[in-house]
Amino acid sequence: MNIYKVGDIVEGMVSGVSEYGAFVNIDNTYSGLIHISEVSNHYVKNILDYVSVGENILCEILEVDNEKKQLKLSIKNINYKLIPHYGKIKDTKDGFKKLQMKLPIWIREKLKEIEEQENS
Repeated sequence: MNIYKVGDIVEGMVSGVSEYGAFVNIDNTYSGLIHISEVSNHYVKNILDYVSVGENILCEILEVDNEKKQLKLSIKNINYKLIPHYGKIKDTKDGFKKLQMKLPIWIREKLKEIEEQENS
């Protein structure tokens, strides 16, 4: 049974980086390679500017080799960074009071900035 197909977006962990690409563990069975040409639509000098070992990312599947349990992957046309999950936000006794106090200050600062841009 083929669990992965071309075009699927899968989550994996970057397990290694070389000059030519990044290795990604998808699950206990499948692994993949993101070739340097599949990292960005622009020139990539250093893959570590995009991913780091141990980072969980999303990848698009370009090819599947079910016999070898290997995938050719890409991140260049997708939003591959996962949003960190910090758990439940804890309520504070102040609630929105700090925001209520800061909002007028932020508005004055932004209006001043806009006025300065218009006058220059």
